[in-house]
Formats: sequence, C-alpha cells, structure tokens
Amino acid sequence: MQEHGGSEGVEVSIVIPCRNEEATIGTCVREARAALEAGGYAGEVVVCDNGSADGSAAAAAEAGATVVHQPIPGYGAACLRGFETARGDLLVIVDGDGTYEVSRLSRFVEPLRSGYDLVLGTRRNGRIHPRAMRKRHRHVLEPIQTFLSRHLFALRVSDVRCGFRGIRREALERLNLGATGMEFASEMLIQAQRAGCEAVEVPVDFRPRPLDQHRRSVGDGWRVVRQFLLLSPTRLFLIPGLILMALGLGLQAVLMPGPLRFGAITLDYHFMFVGGVISILGEQLTLLGIYAKTWALVEDAGPDDPWIRRFHIHYTLERGVALGGLLFGAGLSINVWILTAWLLAGHGVLFAVRPATLALTLMVLGAEIIFASFFLSVLRGPRFGRV
Repeated sequence: MQEHGGSEGVEVSIVIPCRNEEATIGTCVREARAALEAGGYAGEVVVCDNGSADGSAAAAAEAGATVVHQPIPGYGAACLRGFETARGDLLVIVDGDGTYEVSRLSRFVEPLRSGYDLVLGTRRNGRIHPRAMRKRHRHVLEPIQTFLSRHLFALRVSDVRCGFRGIRREALERLNLGATGMEFASEMLIQAQRAGCEAVEVPVDFRPRPLDQHRRSVGDGWRVVRQFLLLSPTRLFLIPGLILMALGLGLQAVLMPGPLRFGAITLDYHFMFVGGVISILGEQLTLLGIYAKTWALVEDAGPDDPWIRRFHIHYTLERGVALGGLLFGAGLSINVWILTAWLLAGHGVLFAVRPATLALTLMVLGAEIIFASFFLSVLRGPRFGRV
C-alpha cells in the first residue's frame, strides 16, 4: 500500500464538532476509529466540544478521541478549532449526532488521495431516512439555499448543508474562513470555488437523530441565506439599486408633461415625489454595492466579480466628478429657468412642481455621485494606479 502521512505519520483526521451529544458521540468516535482501521488509514479522531452541558467530552475521550474545547459558540467555530488541533493532511468533518455513517469514510478519503481538494457529501443524491429531516427543511429551506448557491455563486452542488465532507489541508489553508455558525458550511463552498479548488460530490445516507431531536431549522437557514447575500452585494445592492433608479427617474419623466390617467386612476405630481425618493434610494443602494465590491477587491476578501475590475479600470475621480456635476448642473439649470420665468412673470404665484421636483432629484443624485467619487478614490487607494 502506498505510504501516506501528515504530521507524526497521521494522514486522515476526522474532526467532529460536538455540543450536547452525550447519547451519540461515543458511538460516532468508535465508528470513526473503526473506519480508519478498516481503510488502513493512519489517522486520528478529534472531537471539538463546543460548550456542552452534559458528558459529551468525557464520552468522546473514553471512546478514544482527542478532545479539545471551543468556548466560542457555533458550528463553524468548533470546526475551525478542530482543524487547528488536527494533524492529518486529509481532513474529514462529520457531525457527532449519529446522522451519518462514518463507515463510508473511504468515499471521502480516496478522492482526496487522488487529488480532489474538496469532497462533499450529498444527502439529496444519497438517501434521506424517514424522520431524518423535517418537511419544511427538506422541501423549502434547503432548496432555497441550494437555489441561492447556484444562482448567486454558480455553485454546482446539490446539498450545501451536508455535515459530512472532506478537504485537503493544503486547500484549507487557501480559504479565508471565519464564519462561526452553520453558515460555515456554505462559506467553505464559496471560498473553495473562489480559490479554484476541485470538488466532487459523493452520496451519503442521512439518518434520524436520536429521540427525534431536530436542529434549529429557521434560525440556521437564515444564517446561511444571510451569508449568501452578504457575500454577493451585486445581487443585494447593485441590481435592486439600478432597478429603483430606473423606475424612479422613469416615473418622473413620464409625468413631466402632465398627469397620466388609467380609467379612474390618476397619477399626478404626487407620484413624482415618490419617483424622486425611489431614485435617490436606488442610487444609495447602487453606491453601497460599489463600495462593498471595491472593498472586497482591494482587501481580497470576497468573490471576484469581473465587472468591478472593469469599472475601476475606466473609473477616475475626474470622470466621477464630471458625471455628478453634469447631473447637478442639469438640475440647477432647471431651477434657474424656473427662477427666470418667475422673475419675468412679475413675481407672481409660482407653481412649478413638476420641473422643480425633477430638478431637486437631479441635484441630489449629482451631489451624491460627486462625493461618492472622492470616497471611492480614497477606498481603492493606489490599487489601480489612478485616482
């Protein structure tokens, strides 16, 4: 057999995050050790106790695991602490609640041995036992998370939350991981894709937890969705912002000549006020998206979107100020025209709501762009060699 081994001859480290799993952790550890022996792998079992209030740590140690403690609560925090302690070059994560068959260890180790950076378990393409997953989790929450992962980050995976997965240490060190909760699982996938890691899925069985216990579904699901959105400000800020800007300015443009009537419904200058507010809100969201993407680009801290690089290649402070000045000047010109017409009319009653609303909107949009241009130049610094 080919010789493999990491630190002190340990090739495979099975990392088990654990919190109040006294009923199952001992069995999980024994199954993990048996799987290492059956596969002929030089390995170890590391259990990271995440503030258990029962005898989980003692049960794990008695079953033969190396037990470490993580006072920071959360699945991700426990996994990261386990990785720090583990000595193997091949790291396999598995939950300590008995829901996965650790005897299937070779499905994860062999692809890692053959060169894959990441091996992901998939319950969707395996078997989900009766009562193993709540219906709302299986048919609503997890499909939503998978949909977001595919459309926001182009992750071609069928199960973003499976707790049985493996990763090469070399690949792990290339990832910028920091999530402490259940969103750690999706963060790993996003960072792995960004780092160019080669991944493969393998089917696994998912069994019920003992005593019909269930994890938090809504809270954990929201943390995953939140992570997706925070790592994808293009979808969170830019697209909604641009849509709102177009909608608001379009609404003002069509109402400039006069009211619009649709049967008994009349849209008048009141809706121009709404359009102005919507367009300003849209610009704020758009600028927040550009700020977020620029920061991620400069700090190398997020998924790389080619469009933000193209934006900064063409962007200069002068061009930003010129665009903002053009909009501000257009609004100011409208106000000067209103003032001139009022003076020529003999200072009479002034009622120029439509042009004044559009002018105010354009001036605010222009001023925002001017100040944003200075902020962007400061934010990106000398990264692109231009200010």
